[in-house]
Amino acid sequence: MKPVINYINSLLFPLLPETSCFALKRGLLRLAGAKIGKNVRICSSVHIMGCGELVIGDDVWIGHEVFISTTSRIEIGSYVDIAPMVYLGTGTHRIDIDGLHSAGESISRNIKIEDGAWLCVRSTLLPGVVIGKNSVVAAGAVVTKDVFPYCCVAGIPANVIKIYDK
Repeated sequence: MKPVINYINSLLFPLLPETSCFALKRGLLRLAGAKIGKNVRICSSVHIMGCGELVIGDDVWIGHEVFISTTSRIEIGSYVDIAPMVYLGTGTHRIDIDGLHSAGESISRNIKIEDGAWLCVRSTLLPGVVIGKNSVVAAGAVVTKDVFPYCCVAGIPANVIKIYDK
């Protein structure tokens, strides 16, 4: 993403109606370097920051107050639904118990959300996770490891609570 254009977008998005002007929002994100598919609907209160890559497939919904922070790559497949207040972040730190700050060297790890997944309200995806095809991340879950396709995870940290028959 191009930081200057992304910053301008962060000023423009809140001026747009929350759940309309989707084509304009897609265009603004494309100008910033994001790869955005067809019929992507992004609410105006979404916050996108960072200089990493953002790739979004077709027919994706990104809800109110979602926070996307990318220092590497976030890939969102097609037919994904992201509920309000979800956090996606690719950056973290190594723990440094000997340093002045416990948050030591910064590291980035990609996030991938496969087709058909549903991230429920206030769920959190930590760096390096893959959310499998047609899986569900329950409300408030904190995903720290990969989620298998066709299952539902919940809790902190997220664990499988249901596997769907395919």
